[in-house]
Amino acid sequence: MTDVVVVESPAKAKTINKYLGDGYTVLASFGHVRDLPAKDGSVRPEEDFAMDWSSEERGERQVREIVQALKAGGSKRLYLATDPDREGEAISWHVRQMLEGRKALKGIEVHRITFNEITKRAIQHAIEHPRDLDIPLIDAYLARRALDYLVGFTLSPVLWRKLPGSRSAGRVQSVALRLITDREAEIEVFKPREYWTIEAAFRTPAGAPFTARLTHLEGKRLDQFDLADEAAAARAKGLVEGGSFTVSAVEKKRTRRNPPPPFTTSTLQQESSRKLGFGAQATMRLAQQLYEGVDIGGETVGLITYMRTDGVQMSREAIGEIRDHVKEAFGEPYLPAAPREYATKAKNAQEAHEAVRPTDVRRTPQDVARYLNPEQRRLYDLVWKRAVASQMQSAEMDQTAVDIDDAAGRARLRATGQVIAFDGYLKLYREDIDDPRQAADDENRTLPPIAQGEEPRRDSVTSTQHFTQPPPRYSEASLVKKMEELGIGRPSTYASILQTLQDREYVRIDQRRFIPEDRGRLVTAFLVSFFERYVDTNFTAALEEKLDDISGGRADWRAVMHEFWDQFRQAVDATKDLKISDVIDALDEDLGPHFFPAREGGTDPRACPTCVNEHRLGGRLGLRLGRTGAFIGCSNYPECRYTRPLVVPSADGEDAGNEGPRALGTDPATGQEVSLRRGPYGLYAQLGEPGTDEKGKLTKPRRASLPRGMDPETLTIDRALALLNMPRVVGLHPETGEEITANLGRFGPYLKMGALSQSVQADDDILSLGMNRAMELLANAKPRGIVLGNHPKDAAPVEVKRGRFGPYAQHGNTVASLPRGVQMEDFTLDQAVALLAEKGKPLPPKKGPGGKKAPARKAAAKPAAEAAPAPAKAAPKPAAKKAPAKKAPAKKPAAKKVPAKAAPKAKAAAKGQG
Repeated sequence: MTDVVVVESPAKAKTINKYLGDGYTVLASFGHVRDLPAKDGSVRPEEDFAMDWSSEERGERQVREIVQALKAGGSKRLYLATDPDREGEAISWHVRQMLEGRKALKGIEVHRITFNEITKRAIQHAIEHPRDLDIPLIDAYLARRALDYLVGFTLSPVLWRKLPGSRSAGRVQSVALRLITDREAEIEVFKPREYWTIEAAFRTPAGAPFTARLTHLEGKRLDQFDLADEAAAARAKGLVEGGSFTVSAVEKKRTRRNPPPPFTTSTLQQESSRKLGFGAQATMRLAQQLYEGVDIGGETVGLITYMRTDGVQMSREAIGEIRDHVKEAFGEPYLPAAPREYATKAKNAQEAHEAVRPTDVRRTPQDVARYLNPEQRRLYDLVWKRAVASQMQSAEMDQTAVDIDDAAGRARLRATGQVIAFDGYLKLYREDIDDPRQAADDENRTLPPIAQGEEPRRDSVTSTQHFTQPPPRYSEASLVKKMEELGIGRPSTYASILQTLQDREYVRIDQRRFIPEDRGRLVTAFLVSFFERYVDTNFTAALEEKLDDISGGRADWRAVMHEFWDQFRQAVDATKDLKISDVIDALDEDLGPHFFPAREGGTDPRACPTCVNEHRLGGRLGLRLGRTGAFIGCSNYPECRYTRPLVVPSADGEDAGNEGPRALGTDPATGQEVSLRRGPYGLYAQLGEPGTDEKGKLTKPRRASLPRGMDPETLTIDRALALLNMPRVVGLHPETGEEITANLGRFGPYLKMGALSQSVQADDDILSLGMNRAMELLANAKPRGIVLGNHPKDAAPVEVKRGRFGPYAQHGNTVASLPRGVQMEDFTLDQAVALLAEKGKPLPPKKGPGGKKAPARKAAAKPAAEAAPAPAKAAPKPAAKKAPAKKAPAKKPAAKKVPAKAAPKAKAAAKGQG
């Protein structure tokens, strides 16, 4: 008989299995086994926030394995040992719910166990001290999940309708995005202010040099801007040069600097970013590996405690071991008389877990270095040193300040110095800061021996011009610190928040600093204009406090949800009658200073260059919205068709980063010009210009987007033509004879061979990728479809295919989803025929590139089409027009809906231009 233990990851399962022995079977859930389906209606506020949960194939498989293990081992106990946090509690709850639904827990005791470190001692202690599931913590999870789902599925459609091309960044992500965009706005409006400083070089009577700065002038203490220009600085410099100086005061004092506490999730991410250059996601991934364990001498050992925590306390046992190590390694002077106790200062902190620390301080970074990769080694070194330093003696500094007065009383200068009298914890660890400009002077800046009453000799006097600096952009470290201070998000969410903003291209990172993209600024401006409360830091922090009250059992989660939802629903309903023109006006006013900054020459930054050149009156540039998103357009549309992407013009009025089409050469086959252009979705190559066909209809030129990583500066005519002529044949498979092709798709370059397709990695060149590499990539590809055989009625092929919502069977235009948990590779022809006969449905009509039912109306989208290239294709063939012709007769009701849906969008596009 064996009991079953469920953990989250297979790596953890393997380690814990070794610790527990043969009496236990340890299985992994691979994270969450089920979730809310990504469709509207999964959370129903009108039914007291009832939720529908569904599990994918992986989750079903893991639960089946748990059921089988319980039966095979004759288990009497099930231990749910997922991570010791809210998400871990939720995963345990989901596993139990799914097992109860399968009636697999009859006669089985279910226990919840947690451990802060993966060591034999901690695992055995957890088994001996089980508990029940923490219902308040689960309620807090349900509330957060429902909140994020409802905000996403309610707010995103509003953004799609009112701000084409955009979608919600998420409940907490939107607030983080606002912090970034607000900081950028501060930088843009910042006006540097000039000021000067005066320094004099002196020598003591013994000849030792030192430097002093002017602090008082004519009996008045100098403020930062008192010397505001060169003339004032020159006058002050002259007074110092003409003075005779005496040391009027020498002040010495000793200060203590205490060590920082051991790491929390937040401070670990901050310091890892500053010291190691690791992003938040990379830091958490490496910390997870160190927590779950590495192979050391044939044994898997967890090196650090659980890395998702906002507590700074450590167990007394760990403190005792660290103090013993400090005494042994550094000596008695480096050990404080009593252990150091720390308390979290962060807003809304929940000290449920220990700080991040080494599981055994005796495993020094030097001892385990050979078992770790370079990144793991650097992070473990950081965690180990921080934890040990937190229990070391304070550093002591001797600070000296010397005042030097002019005999006439017109000027006073001050020289300062600092010497480390006792290094204490600084012997092991020094903490970095977020902004290097805030750095103090060097810790060891010595002053020579000098006494009051001495008359130092002045050598030279220098005046230095300075300008105030704008606030720095947020780094990952400073943004995490700010969110923690404001009480926004939780330690486990910071990494995913920052990654989501980058994945949706709302921000980018340049020199380790966040810069908002224009689409991010648009979304923020929209939310601030129409949903200001829900991107307010105070409101979000207050909501976090309510969620914490739920997890502490002090509030009912449904009551909190009703309070939020009733007000949020009203705010969303208030936007139903909002016109696109209202949105444009609000955003244009808010973002006008950004897109149309003042010019040095005093000319109107909104003046349309085309209208100015053609002497047309009234042409003013402003924000416009089309079907593909926002752009800058002229108020004289349609007479003036000037447009530009959302870029900020340079000081001379030209569009920065938008040099216009760049000719690459002529296509020898057609004689048409090939050019490189920029659209809202990036750079693309274009063959020819728009024209008309024999019937007078507008024809689009052939276009192909540049793949990520392709340098536009080095793009040649040959490479551009190769892109425009995609797909290309790479070769024939030597065994099957199937053709392998390379092409550009919606999600980037990919390879295709029969039913197999595989994305190409970023460092592969889709234009020159050869057969060996293609076969290597396709070796890991899964088929999109498998032909099972011919249908007995008409001999037409019956296939199983992978779809967006799971595998399905298809026969002609009839499809049917495979039963949940069934692998498409295991499905037979007979099963498919029976399934299609019982549950077969007509194949839904195909959709166009924008997700709209074909045929799409193109007339209203001409200006947007000029600004944005279509997805890369080999060429616009007639085949693209056949789909609507085939579907229109079969789907008459759907065809009637097209004009009704398209009309408002066409109207919106027209308003976007005029």
